[in-house]
Amino acid sequence: MAKPAPTRPLRPATLLVRGGQMRSNLDETSEALYLTSGFVYDSASQAEKTFTGEVSHYQYSRFGNPTIEMLEARLAQLEGAEACRATATGMAAVSSAMLSHLKTGDRVVASRALFGSCHWIVSTLLPRYGIQTEFVDGGDLEQWKAAFKRPCQLVLLETPSNPMLELVDLAAVCELAHEAGAIVVVDNVFATPLLQRPMKFGADVVVYSATKHFDGQGRVLGGAVLGSKKWIEEVLQPYVRNTGPAISAFNAWVILKGLETMHLRVPAMCRSAAAIAQMLEERAEVERVHYPFLASHPQYGLAKQQMAAGGTLVTFDIKGGKEATFRFLDALRVIDISNNLGDSKSLITHPATTTHMRVPAEERARLGISEGSVRLSVGLEDVADLIEDIAAALDAAAVTPAAPRAKSAGKQVVEDSAPPAPAKARGKKAEAPAQATKPAAPAPTAKPAAPDLFATAMQDLFRDPEAEPAAKPSKRRQKG
Repeated sequence: MAKPAPTRPLRPATLLVRGGQMRSNLDETSEALYLTSGFVYDSASQAEKTFTGEVSHYQYSRFGNPTIEMLEARLAQLEGAEACRATATGMAAVSSAMLSHLKTGDRVVASRALFGSCHWIVSTLLPRYGIQTEFVDGGDLEQWKAAFKRPCQLVLLETPSNPMLELVDLAAVCELAHEAGAIVVVDNVFATPLLQRPMKFGADVVVYSATKHFDGQGRVLGGAVLGSKKWIEEVLQPYVRNTGPAISAFNAWVILKGLETMHLRVPAMCRSAAAIAQMLEERAEVERVHYPFLASHPQYGLAKQQMAAGGTLVTFDIKGGKEATFRFLDALRVIDISNNLGDSKSLITHPATTTHMRVPAEERARLGISEGSVRLSVGLEDVADLIEDIAAALDAAAVTPAAPRAKSAGKQVVEDSAPPAPAKARGKKAEAPAQATKPAAPAPTAKPAAPDLFATAMQDLFRDPEAEPAAKPSKRRQKG
């Protein structure tokens, strides 16, 4: 017999581990994976009543599945939403939320700073179906006010935005949108529910790519749409049921297991991201750093109001354009070049040639995406290793291609810039250089043991913050 559910509210870490859990009659500890496409009925009458809605029974995994429902319930509890529907991908979540709500003749207002595929939906797909669209600069409230002078049915925005980490004043925009008759759909993938809960500020619908921080380990694709019970059941569910952007039960199960550690992963990644952002601000090779919790961010005050931390992503502009930026990317040895994000591994991409390459060049320029812009998704590696990797790659990026390079010649290294050997005197045989007298070898002395970086790092990782602080590294080293 299942024990009663807690009557008091549970904190995010507990919800991420236990939210939405449904045990079968076998009382398993881990969430069960119902890897099945369909379900059977006790009788023809039960099947009929299931389809008429007179009885509650699973029909088909495209419509509903116990594993998927556990994921949806957990996400709804975490977000503070009444209901959730999981989808196959994040883009399935965005497109489903929009297309289920809109019809020909409707009007959409969107923040200009959107992920490339979201930008395409607004700029290209919706107008094909007779839906009017308008872009505004997300940080400019006057542009939002002007856009809402005409009726509007839906608003789409990201905050922080991909990739330049621009913010939108959620409370102000939601109030304006509702006055114009629109629902507000917020893509909250960069912040996650741990850093920002848009419904608290008035958003009606929140969408996620569960591929990112929810799974967090680059294994599966998934998405989620959250909103009121009425909107999910009456607007979204008929669209999802009949068009089929459903997540697989296996992917839902993997994401469920990923959620169990999100409260550990995301704060650690945010701390590392903040440290890297601060380091980048001090580098001469970097023109500008974009990170919401840097005091230099133009919307730093808003970030502090809306977000619990600055996030796991850092975007920065490298001097020297595309050529220098590619040298930087190719010189990284720890961080991988990849267009994914929110992963336990640190990943970096060049938006102008990857995620936003299909956004017109003039629009990219308006968004601030330059040939030197890179987006770094900070992972769980030791932040010192990441900082060293970035610093070394920036050093490499600052070197022009024409600079002298060492050539390997067997065991000997010859510098391109080495001066030529002196010409031999005509008629004279070159004299052999005098043999230097080899000094006597000193008596062997015991070398100090090299510091065990791994052991030190593990001590730091598990040190009790309330305990006595560790000695500075310089005091632990022995003098040579």
